[in-house]
Amino acid sequence: MDLFLSLKDITFAEIVDILLMAILIYAVLVWFKRKKAVFVLTGIIICGVFYLLAYQLNLFLITYVLRAFFAVILIAVIVIFREELRDLFEQIALWSIRQGSKSRKFSGSLRNIEILVRTVNDLAKEKVGVLIVLKGKNMLARRMEGGIDLNGDLSEPLLKSLLDPHSEGHDGAILIEDNRVKQFGCHLPLSKDFTQLKGKGTRHAAALGLAEYTDALCIAVSEERGTISVAYMGQLMTLTDSAQLTELLETFYNRIAPDPLKTSWRDAVKKNYWEKAIAIGLAVSLWFVLVHESNLVHRTFILPVEYPRLSPGLTVTELAPKNIKATFLGARNSFHFINEKNIRLTLPLIDAKPGIRTIPIGDNNISYPKEMTLEKVEPDLVRVTIKIEGKETQ
Repeated sequence: MDLFLSLKDITFAEIVDILLMAILIYAVLVWFKRKKAVFVLTGIIICGVFYLLAYQLNLFLITYVLRAFFAVILIAVIVIFREELRDLFEQIALWSIRQGSKSRKFSGSLRNIEILVRTVNDLAKEKVGVLIVLKGKNMLARRMEGGIDLNGDLSEPLLKSLLDPHSEGHDGAILIEDNRVKQFGCHLPLSKDFTQLKGKGTRHAAALGLAEYTDALCIAVSEERGTISVAYMGQLMTLTDSAQLTELLETFYNRIAPDPLKTSWRDAVKKNYWEKAIAIGLAVSLWFVLVHESNLVHRTFILPVEYPRLSPGLTVTELAPKNIKATFLGARNSFHFINEKNIRLTLPLIDAKPGIRTIPIGDNNISYPKEMTLEKVEPDLVRVTIKIEGKETQ
């Protein structure tokens, strides 16, 4: 309930802050999903939820332990996923660059598809080994080695000549970007996913290896069986006919260069909608716990004036006022489990003598949690009249 009430007072700067955090969380979620590290992410999120609850409930011991745990797990994640993290930051940089420029539409994508399908089918019938890489949005320079620059127009005769078994670059991969053959004879990283690679050769391992790290689409043809396989987004698929290849290529080109007229906001929402919902929920929760609940606020408490037991024979006959208002400054979450019972005002009357005393009220006679600061007391003086039991005191 407090969260919904707090959202009513949210500022524009805080909305921007939440949206930026949601985008960052969404990028991390999608990255973990693509890298098939969902279990690692789930464990981190569970620990994060426990930490937020402990922080909110002022459980200092568990908060301290979890904070130390996150320091260790952060180092472990950096070491284990160092290559993947480089890819992540690389993609963030590329995304920002692409947003600053106009979205481009691949020219001749239909012609490219027809050339690729015809060439691959012809070579598959002849059982000629094929390894073709279609560049997506990701950079490939760090994942590809060797290769001979060509930058030629994409055509069926060019592809067949490069893939001829007697060609020098036959055993390497051909890199196609837009409608240009950029390089041939390229070497790709080999996948270690032996479950998907069972019964397949080095070309398929290379195709899947690049597809595990980038969004490139890789086409591989087996020399032994003449089968056509496609590696994309970490998945290796063996195709049954050319129609499947055509459909996959159309989907690929539409993804990396969508037609603005065919792209709707519904498509954008439906894509990874669970990750989007989780990212927004986590961003709002983090803002509520770490920002909203950490804001400094004032709280006023009505405190009864207390005093210790007097020396034998003495009694308090008048106490004015009997209650005071104390205003404290502190983080909003520091007041959640505090009430008047946690704050006490006690007058220093242990060595009191008969008479009338005026005692100033302040930090020296009010006890309160250390997370708070005493700002104001109303009134700041208490008048006490002490007499000897059975006698009147002037």
